[in-house]
Amino acid sequence: MSTAFSVCLLVLFVLAAVGAPIAISMIVAAIAYLAMKGQDLGLAGEQMMQGLYDSFVLLAVPLFIVAANIMNAGTISERLLKFCVALVGHFRGGLGLVNIVANMIFSGMSGSAVADAAGLGPLVIGMMTKEGRYSRGYSAAITAAAATIGPIIPPSIPMVLYALISNTSIGYLFLGGILPGLLMGFVLMVMNHHISKKRGFAVTEKVALSELPRLTREAFPALMMPVILLYGIYGGITTPTEAAAVAAAYALIMAALFYRALSWRSLYTVLSGSARSSAAVGLIICGALVFNYIVASENLPGQVAGLLGGLTMSPLGFLIGVNILFLLLGCILDSTTIILVIVPLFIPAARQLGVDLVHFGVVVVVNTMIGFITPPYGVLLFVVNATTGIPLREMISEIGPFILALVVALFLMVFFPAIVLWVPHIFGYIG
Repeated sequence: MSTAFSVCLLVLFVLAAVGAPIAISMIVAAIAYLAMKGQDLGLAGEQMMQGLYDSFVLLAVPLFIVAANIMNAGTISERLLKFCVALVGHFRGGLGLVNIVANMIFSGMSGSAVADAAGLGPLVIGMMTKEGRYSRGYSAAITAAAATIGPIIPPSIPMVLYALISNTSIGYLFLGGILPGLLMGFVLMVMNHHISKKRGFAVTEKVALSELPRLTREAFPALMMPVILLYGIYGGITTPTEAAAVAAAYALIMAALFYRALSWRSLYTVLSGSARSSAAVGLIICGALVFNYIVASENLPGQVAGLLGGLTMSPLGFLIGVNILFLLLGCILDSTTIILVIVPLFIPAARQLGVDLVHFGVVVVVNTMIGFITPPYGVLLFVVNATTGIPLREMISEIGPFILALVVALFLMVFFPAIVLWVPHIFGYIG
Protein backbone atom coordinates (compact mmCIF):
# COMPACT_ATOMS: atom_id res chain seq x y z
CA MET A 1 0.00 0.00 0.00
CA SER A 2 1.51 3.32 -1.08
CA THR A 3 1.79 6.43 1.10
CA ALA A 4 -0.65 8.23 -1.19
CA PHE A 5 -3.27 5.52 -0.70
CA SER A 6 -2.74 5.58 3.08
CA VAL A 7 -3.38 9.34 3.05
CA CYS A 8 -6.45 8.73 0.86
CA LEU A 9 -7.90 6.29 3.40
CA LEU A 10 -7.07 8.62 6.29
CA VAL A 11 -8.91 11.51 4.62
CA LEU A 12 -11.86 9.26 3.84
CA PHE A 13 -12.24 7.97 7.39
CA VAL A 14 -11.69 11.37 9.04
CA LEU A 15 -14.31 13.06 6.86
CA ALA A 16 -16.78 10.21 7.38
CA ALA A 17 -16.15 10.31 11.14
CA VAL A 18 -17.00 14.03 11.36
CA GLY A 19 -20.28 13.44 9.53
CA ALA A 20 -19.47 14.40 5.94
CA PRO A 21 -21.59 12.59 3.31
CA ILE A 22 -19.84 9.42 2.19
CA ALA A 23 -19.91 10.54 -1.46
CA ILE A 24 -18.12 13.81 -0.66
CA SER A 25 -15.68 11.94 1.58
CA MET A 26 -14.74 9.55 -1.27
CA ILE A 27 -14.33 12.34 -3.84
CA VAL A 28 -12.18 14.51 -1.56
CA ALA A 29 -10.08 11.48 -0.56
CA ALA A 30 -9.60 10.61 -4.23
CA ILE A 31 -8.46 14.15 -5.04
CA ALA A 32 -5.98 13.95 -2.15
CA TYR A 33 -4.62 10.72 -3.64
CA LEU A 34 -4.22 12.25 -7.11
CA ALA A 35 -2.48 15.28 -5.61
CA MET A 36 -0.07 13.07 -3.65
CA LYS A 37 0.69 11.09 -6.82
CA GLY A 38 1.21 14.26 -8.86
CA GLN A 39 -1.49 13.24 -11.31
CA ASP A 40 -3.91 15.56 -13.10
CA LEU A 41 -6.77 16.38 -10.71
CA GLY A 42 -9.06 16.43 -13.72
CA LEU A 43 -8.82 12.63 -13.70
CA ALA A 44 -11.46 12.64 -10.97
CA GLY A 45 -14.00 14.39 -13.19
CA GLU A 46 -12.99 12.27 -16.18
CA GLN A 47 -13.59 9.03 -14.28
CA MET A 48 -16.99 10.24 -13.10
CA MET A 49 -18.19 11.35 -16.52
CA GLN A 50 -16.81 8.33 -18.37
CA GLY A 51 -18.21 5.88 -15.83
CA LEU A 52 -21.69 7.41 -15.91
CA TYR A 53 -21.70 7.82 -19.69
CA ASP A 54 -20.66 4.22 -20.36
CA SER A 55 -23.16 2.67 -17.94
CA PHE A 56 -26.56 2.57 -19.63
CA VAL A 57 -27.71 0.20 -16.90
CA LEU A 58 -27.53 3.02 -14.32
CA LEU A 59 -30.59 4.63 -15.92
CA ALA A 60 -32.62 1.93 -14.19
CA VAL A 61 -31.85 3.42 -10.76
CA PRO A 62 -33.72 6.78 -11.08
CA LEU A 63 -36.55 5.06 -12.97
CA PHE A 64 -37.13 2.52 -10.19
CA ILE A 65 -36.97 5.38 -7.66
CA VAL A 66 -39.66 7.27 -9.60
CA ALA A 67 -41.86 4.15 -9.78
CA ALA A 68 -41.59 3.53 -6.03
CA ASN A 69 -42.32 7.16 -5.14
CA ILE A 70 -45.37 7.28 -7.42
CA MET A 71 -46.77 4.16 -5.76
CA ASN A 72 -46.20 5.66 -2.33
CA ALA A 73 -47.88 8.94 -3.34
CA GLY A 74 -51.02 7.18 -4.59
CA THR A 75 -53.27 4.84 -2.63
CA ILE A 76 -51.51 1.69 -3.84
CA SER A 77 -49.83 0.94 -0.50
CA GLU A 78 -53.14 1.24 1.35
CA ARG A 79 -54.94 -1.08 -1.09
CA LEU A 80 -52.19 -3.67 -0.85
CA LEU A 81 -52.41 -3.61 2.95
CA LYS A 82 -56.18 -4.19 2.89
CA PHE A 83 -55.67 -7.11 0.52
CA CYS A 84 -53.01 -8.62 2.80
CA VAL A 85 -55.19 -8.16 5.89
CA ALA A 86 -57.90 -10.18 4.16
CA LEU A 87 -55.38 -12.94 3.33
CA VAL A 88 -53.43 -13.42 6.56
CA GLY A 89 -54.65 -10.89 9.11
CA HIS A 90 -56.78 -13.39 11.05
CA PHE A 91 -53.88 -15.67 12.04
CA ARG A 92 -51.99 -15.39 15.33
CA GLY A 93 -49.69 -12.40 14.98
CA GLY A 94 -51.70 -11.63 11.86
CA LEU A 95 -50.80 -7.97 11.50
CA GLY A 96 -47.14 -8.92 11.71
CA LEU A 97 -47.79 -11.36 8.86
CA VAL A 98 -49.62 -8.61 6.97
CA ASN A 99 -46.55 -6.43 7.38
CA ILE A 100 -44.24 -9.09 5.95
CA VAL A 101 -46.52 -10.21 3.10
CA ALA A 102 -47.24 -6.61 2.07
CA ASN A 103 -43.51 -5.88 1.93
CA MET A 104 -42.91 -9.01 -0.14
CA ILE A 105 -45.53 -7.87 -2.65
CA PHE A 106 -44.37 -4.26 -2.63
CA SER A 107 -40.77 -5.38 -3.14
CA GLY A 108 -41.80 -6.67 -6.56
CA MET A 109 -42.48 -3.05 -7.53
CA SER A 110 -40.03 -0.73 -5.79
CA GLY A 111 -36.54 -2.29 -5.72
CA SER A 112 -35.72 -0.19 -2.67
CA ALA A 113 -35.80 -1.03 1.03
CA VAL A 114 -36.12 2.63 1.99
CA ALA A 115 -39.12 3.07 -0.34
CA ASP A 116 -40.82 0.04 1.23
CA ALA A 117 -40.22 1.29 4.78
CA ALA A 118 -41.26 4.86 4.00
CA GLY A 119 -44.32 3.87 1.95
CA LEU A 120 -45.81 0.97 3.89
CA GLY A 121 -44.26 1.71 7.28
CA PRO A 122 -46.50 4.47 8.67
CA LEU A 123 -49.68 2.74 7.45
CA VAL A 124 -48.97 -0.74 8.80
CA ILE A 125 -47.43 0.52 12.05
CA GLY A 126 -50.57 2.57 12.63
CA MET A 127 -52.66 -0.57 12.14
CA MET A 128 -50.48 -2.63 14.48
CA THR A 129 -50.34 -0.12 17.34
CA LYS A 130 -54.06 0.77 17.19
CA GLU A 131 -55.78 -0.02 20.51
CA GLY A 132 -52.46 -1.31 21.90
CA ARG A 133 -52.48 -4.55 19.86
CA TYR A 134 -48.68 -4.48 19.45
CA SER A 135 -46.01 -2.38 21.11
CA ARG A 136 -44.54 0.50 19.13
CA GLY A 137 -41.05 -0.98 19.25
CA TYR A 138 -42.15 -4.38 17.93
CA SER A 139 -44.25 -2.83 15.16
CA ALA A 140 -41.38 -0.64 14.03
CA ALA A 141 -38.80 -3.44 14.26
CA ILE A 142 -40.77 -5.92 12.15
CA THR A 143 -41.50 -3.16 9.62
CA ALA A 144 -37.80 -2.38 9.24
CA ALA A 145 -36.92 -6.09 9.03
CA ALA A 146 -39.60 -6.79 6.41
CA ALA A 147 -38.42 -3.84 4.30
CA THR A 148 -35.06 -5.58 3.80
CA ILE A 149 -36.84 -7.92 1.36
CA GLY A 150 -37.42 -4.94 -0.98
CA PRO A 151 -34.15 -5.12 -2.94
CA ILE A 152 -34.04 -8.95 -3.01
CA ILE A 153 -37.25 -9.87 -4.84
CA PRO A 154 -36.85 -8.21 -8.27
CA PRO A 155 -36.52 -5.44 -9.24
CA SER A 156 -33.53 -4.38 -7.16
CA ILE A 157 -31.49 -1.18 -7.22
CA PRO A 158 -28.54 -2.71 -5.27
CA MET A 159 -28.37 -5.59 -7.78
CA VAL A 160 -28.16 -3.05 -10.60
CA LEU A 161 -25.18 -1.49 -8.83
CA TYR A 162 -23.57 -4.91 -8.30
CA ALA A 163 -24.04 -5.71 -12.01
CA LEU A 164 -22.24 -2.44 -12.79
CA ILE A 165 -19.07 -3.41 -10.93
CA SER A 166 -19.07 -7.14 -11.74
CA ASN A 167 -20.31 -7.30 -15.37
CA THR A 168 -22.90 -9.84 -14.26
CA SER A 169 -26.29 -10.22 -15.98
CA ILE A 170 -28.94 -8.11 -14.24
CA GLY A 171 -31.62 -10.50 -15.51
CA TYR A 172 -30.04 -13.52 -13.83
CA LEU A 173 -29.36 -11.53 -10.65
CA PHE A 174 -33.03 -10.59 -10.51
CA LEU A 175 -34.03 -14.23 -11.01
CA GLY A 176 -31.55 -15.28 -8.33
CA GLY A 177 -33.27 -13.02 -5.82
CA ILE A 178 -36.73 -14.61 -6.06
CA LEU A 179 -36.25 -17.65 -3.78
CA PRO A 180 -33.94 -15.81 -1.31
CA GLY A 181 -36.58 -13.08 -0.95
CA LEU A 182 -39.27 -15.68 -0.26
CA LEU A 183 -36.93 -17.41 2.22
CA MET A 184 -36.35 -14.11 4.06
CA GLY A 185 -40.10 -13.58 4.27
CA PHE A 186 -40.58 -17.14 5.57
CA VAL A 187 -38.01 -16.87 8.39
CA LEU A 188 -39.48 -13.52 9.45
CA MET A 189 -42.95 -15.10 9.54
CA VAL A 190 -41.67 -17.97 11.68
CA MET A 191 -40.05 -15.53 14.11
CA ASN A 192 -43.18 -13.37 14.21
CA HIS A 193 -45.34 -16.45 14.93
CA HIS A 194 -42.99 -17.56 17.73
CA ILE A 195 -42.96 -14.13 19.38
CA SER A 196 -46.73 -13.71 18.93
CA LYS A 197 -47.45 -17.01 20.70
CA LYS A 198 -44.96 -16.21 23.45
CA ARG A 199 -46.44 -12.76 24.12
CA GLY A 200 -50.07 -13.64 23.42
CA PHE A 201 -50.70 -11.02 20.77
CA ALA A 202 -54.39 -10.59 19.93
CA VAL A 203 -55.92 -12.20 16.84
CA THR A 204 -57.43 -9.73 14.35
CA GLU A 205 -61.05 -10.22 13.34
CA LYS A 206 -61.36 -12.15 10.08
CA VAL A 207 -62.41 -10.21 6.99
CA ALA A 208 -65.70 -11.44 5.52
CA LEU A 209 -65.19 -13.83 2.62
CA SER A 210 -67.57 -11.75 0.52
CA GLU A 211 -65.14 -8.82 0.77
CA LEU A 212 -62.19 -10.72 -0.69
CA PRO A 213 -63.18 -10.39 -4.39
CA ARG A 214 -63.56 -6.61 -4.05
CA LEU A 215 -60.23 -6.21 -2.24
CA THR A 216 -58.52 -8.44 -4.80
CA ARG A 217 -60.00 -6.43 -7.66
CA GLU A 218 -58.77 -3.16 -6.14
CA ALA A 219 -55.26 -4.54 -5.57
CA PHE A 220 -55.03 -6.47 -8.85
CA PRO A 221 -53.47 -3.70 -11.01
CA ALA A 222 -50.76 -3.21 -8.39
CA LEU A 223 -50.20 -6.97 -8.13
CA MET A 224 -49.61 -7.08 -11.88
CA MET A 225 -46.55 -4.81 -11.68
CA PRO A 226 -44.05 -7.64 -10.84
CA VAL A 227 -45.62 -9.84 -13.53
CA ILE A 228 -45.20 -7.15 -16.20
CA LEU A 229 -41.61 -6.44 -15.13
CA LEU A 230 -40.50 -10.07 -15.06
CA TYR A 231 -42.28 -11.00 -18.28
CA GLY A 232 -40.76 -7.99 -20.04
CA ILE A 233 -37.21 -8.89 -18.96
CA TYR A 234 -37.30 -12.67 -19.26
CA GLY A 235 -39.61 -12.75 -22.26
CA GLY A 236 -36.98 -10.82 -24.18
CA ILE A 237 -39.28 -7.83 -24.71
CA THR A 238 -37.31 -5.27 -22.69
CA THR A 239 -33.88 -4.81 -21.19
CA PRO A 240 -33.79 -4.29 -17.41
CA THR A 241 -33.36 -0.54 -17.97
CA GLU A 242 -36.32 -0.43 -20.34
CA ALA A 243 -38.30 -2.49 -17.82
CA ALA A 244 -37.58 0.22 -15.23
CA ALA A 245 -39.08 2.79 -17.60
CA VAL A 246 -42.13 0.55 -18.10
CA ALA A 247 -42.46 0.24 -14.30
CA ALA A 248 -42.42 4.02 -13.86
CA ALA A 249 -44.97 4.52 -16.67
CA TYR A 250 -47.22 1.75 -15.35
CA ALA A 251 -47.12 3.19 -11.81
CA LEU A 252 -48.04 6.62 -13.19
CA ILE A 253 -50.97 5.23 -15.18
CA MET A 254 -52.24 3.24 -12.18
CA ALA A 255 -51.97 6.09 -9.69
CA ALA A 256 -53.23 8.88 -11.97
CA LEU A 257 -55.84 7.19 -14.15
CA PHE A 258 -56.94 3.91 -12.58
CA TYR A 259 -56.91 4.86 -8.87
CA ARG A 260 -57.23 8.63 -9.52
CA ALA A 261 -55.03 9.33 -6.50
CA LEU A 262 -52.30 11.51 -8.03
CA SER A 263 -52.75 15.24 -8.58
CA TRP A 264 -50.47 17.52 -10.59
CA ARG A 265 -49.07 18.94 -7.35
CA SER A 266 -48.32 15.52 -5.87
CA LEU A 267 -46.77 14.44 -9.19
CA TYR A 268 -44.44 17.44 -9.02
CA THR A 269 -43.53 16.49 -5.44
CA VAL A 270 -42.87 12.90 -6.54
CA LEU A 271 -40.63 13.93 -9.46
CA SER A 272 -38.67 16.53 -7.47
CA GLY A 273 -38.17 14.10 -4.59
CA SER A 274 -37.09 11.37 -7.01
CA ALA A 275 -34.62 13.76 -8.62
CA ARG A 276 -33.05 14.52 -5.23
CA SER A 277 -32.84 10.82 -4.33
CA SER A 278 -31.37 9.97 -7.74
CA ALA A 279 -28.81 12.77 -7.42
CA ALA A 280 -27.78 11.48 -3.99
CA VAL A 281 -27.29 7.95 -5.35
CA GLY A 282 -25.53 9.33 -8.43
CA LEU A 283 -23.09 11.28 -6.31
CA ILE A 284 -22.21 8.14 -4.35
CA ILE A 285 -21.69 6.29 -7.65
CA CYS A 286 -19.41 9.12 -8.86
CA GLY A 287 -17.33 8.88 -5.71
CA ALA A 288 -17.15 5.11 -6.07
CA LEU A 289 -16.03 5.37 -9.72
CA VAL A 290 -13.11 7.60 -8.79
CA PHE A 291 -12.27 5.46 -5.78
CA ASN A 292 -12.38 2.29 -7.88
CA TYR A 293 -9.89 3.89 -10.30
CA ILE A 294 -7.54 4.39 -7.36
CA VAL A 295 -8.09 0.83 -6.11
CA ALA A 296 -7.27 -0.47 -9.61
CA SER A 297 -4.16 1.75 -9.77
CA GLU A 298 -2.97 0.24 -6.50
CA ASN A 299 -3.81 -3.27 -7.81
CA LEU A 300 -5.60 -4.04 -4.55
CA PRO A 301 -8.03 -6.60 -6.11
CA GLY A 302 -5.05 -8.53 -7.48
CA GLN A 303 -3.29 -8.38 -4.12
CA VAL A 304 -6.42 -9.62 -2.31
CA ALA A 305 -6.87 -12.42 -4.87
CA GLY A 306 -3.23 -13.42 -4.51
CA LEU A 307 -3.44 -13.39 -0.71
CA LEU A 308 -6.57 -15.53 -0.62
CA GLY A 309 -5.20 -17.82 -3.31
CA GLY A 310 -2.06 -18.31 -1.25
CA LEU A 311 -4.16 -19.40 1.70
CA THR A 312 -5.63 -22.29 -0.36
CA MET A 313 -9.07 -21.24 0.80
CA SER A 314 -12.11 -23.20 -0.36
CA PRO A 315 -14.99 -21.39 -2.08
CA LEU A 316 -17.23 -22.08 0.93
CA GLY A 317 -14.58 -20.79 3.34
CA PHE A 318 -14.21 -17.66 1.22
CA LEU A 319 -17.97 -17.02 1.24
CA ILE A 320 -18.24 -17.53 5.00
CA GLY A 321 -15.30 -15.20 5.70
CA VAL A 322 -16.49 -12.49 3.32
CA ASN A 323 -20.03 -12.60 4.70
CA ILE A 324 -18.84 -12.28 8.27
CA LEU A 325 -16.74 -9.29 7.19
CA PHE A 326 -19.68 -7.68 5.38
CA LEU A 327 -21.99 -8.24 8.36
CA LEU A 328 -19.51 -6.32 10.51
CA LEU A 329 -19.07 -3.58 7.90
CA GLY A 330 -22.85 -3.28 7.64
CA CYS A 331 -22.89 -1.96 11.20
CA ILE A 332 -20.98 1.18 10.12
CA LEU A 333 -21.37 1.52 6.32
CA ASP A 334 -24.39 1.78 4.03
CA SER A 335 -25.08 -0.84 1.38
CA THR A 336 -24.18 1.36 -1.61
CA THR A 337 -20.70 2.04 -0.23
CA ILE A 338 -20.08 -1.65 0.49
CA ILE A 339 -21.26 -2.74 -2.96
CA LEU A 340 -19.44 -0.06 -4.96
CA VAL A 341 -16.20 0.23 -2.96
CA ILE A 342 -15.59 -2.93 -0.90
CA VAL A 343 -17.10 -5.68 -3.05
CA PRO A 344 -14.88 -4.99 -6.12
CA LEU A 345 -11.86 -5.96 -3.99
CA PHE A 346 -13.20 -9.50 -3.66
CA ILE A 347 -14.63 -10.17 -7.12
CA PRO A 348 -11.27 -11.26 -8.67
CA ALA A 349 -10.73 -13.63 -5.74
CA ALA A 350 -14.25 -15.01 -6.17
CA ARG A 351 -13.56 -15.66 -9.87
CA GLN A 352 -10.23 -17.30 -9.06
CA LEU A 353 -11.83 -19.60 -6.48
CA GLY A 354 -14.68 -20.55 -8.82
CA VAL A 355 -17.42 -18.80 -6.84
CA ASP A 356 -20.46 -18.12 -9.04
CA LEU A 357 -20.83 -14.34 -9.38
CA VAL A 358 -24.64 -14.43 -9.49
CA HIS A 359 -24.67 -16.43 -6.24
CA PHE A 360 -22.05 -14.11 -4.76
CA GLY A 361 -23.96 -10.99 -5.83
CA VAL A 362 -27.31 -12.04 -4.38
CA VAL A 363 -25.70 -13.13 -1.12
CA VAL A 364 -23.82 -9.82 -0.87
CA VAL A 365 -27.02 -7.81 -1.42
CA VAL A 366 -28.86 -9.86 1.24
CA ASN A 367 -25.93 -9.28 3.59
CA THR A 368 -25.99 -5.51 3.08
CA MET A 369 -29.75 -5.45 3.65
CA ILE A 370 -29.20 -7.03 7.07
CA GLY A 371 -26.79 -4.15 7.69
CA PHE A 372 -29.72 -1.80 7.04
CA ILE A 373 -31.30 -2.88 10.36
CA THR A 374 -28.11 -3.43 12.36
CA PRO A 375 -27.22 -0.74 14.94
CA PRO A 376 -25.55 1.68 15.16
CA TYR A 377 -25.85 2.52 11.41
CA GLY A 378 -29.22 0.97 10.66
CA VAL A 379 -30.59 3.12 7.85
CA LEU A 380 -34.05 1.52 7.93
CA LEU A 381 -34.28 2.14 11.67
CA PHE A 382 -33.63 5.83 10.99
CA VAL A 383 -36.23 5.87 8.19
CA VAL A 384 -38.92 4.32 10.40
CA ASN A 385 -37.99 6.69 13.21
CA ALA A 386 -38.27 9.69 10.87
CA THR A 387 -41.65 8.64 9.42
CA THR A 388 -43.34 7.50 12.64
CA GLY A 389 -41.53 9.24 15.51
CA ILE A 390 -40.97 5.93 17.36
CA PRO A 391 -37.74 6.25 19.39
CA LEU A 392 -34.72 4.30 18.17
CA ARG A 393 -34.19 2.68 21.55
CA GLU A 394 -37.61 0.99 21.34
CA MET A 395 -36.82 -0.41 17.89
CA ILE A 396 -33.32 -1.54 18.82
CA SER A 397 -34.66 -3.46 21.83
CA GLU A 398 -36.92 -5.50 19.52
CA ILE A 399 -34.83 -5.89 16.35
CA GLY A 400 -32.46 -8.62 17.58
CA PRO A 401 -34.65 -11.71 16.85
CA PHE A 402 -35.35 -10.50 13.31
CA ILE A 403 -31.65 -9.91 12.62
CA LEU A 404 -30.97 -13.45 13.85
CA ALA A 405 -33.68 -14.89 11.57
CA LEU A 406 -32.28 -13.05 8.53
CA VAL A 407 -28.70 -14.16 9.32
CA VAL A 408 -29.95 -17.77 9.40
CA ALA A 409 -31.53 -17.23 5.98
CA LEU A 410 -28.28 -15.66 4.71
CA PHE A 411 -26.14 -18.62 5.71
CA LEU A 412 -28.65 -21.07 4.26
CA MET A 413 -28.05 -19.25 0.94
CA VAL A 414 -24.29 -19.51 1.47
CA PHE A 415 -24.33 -23.24 2.24
CA PHE A 416 -26.97 -24.12 -0.36
CA PRO A 417 -26.28 -22.12 -3.57
CA ALA A 418 -29.28 -23.76 -5.25
CA ILE A 419 -31.53 -21.42 -3.25
CA VAL A 420 -30.10 -18.61 -5.40
CA LEU A 421 -29.25 -20.43 -8.62
CA TRP A 422 -32.19 -22.80 -9.14
CA VAL A 423 -34.48 -20.25 -10.83
CA PRO A 424 -31.69 -18.76 -13.04
CA HIS A 425 -30.78 -22.29 -14.18
CA ILE A 426 -34.39 -22.90 -15.22
CA PHE A 427 -34.10 -19.85 -17.51
CA GLY A 428 -30.87 -21.05 -19.09
CA TYR A 429 -28.17 -19.65 -16.84
CA ILE A 430 -24.89 -21.55 -17.00
CA GLY A 431 -22.56 -20.53 -14.21
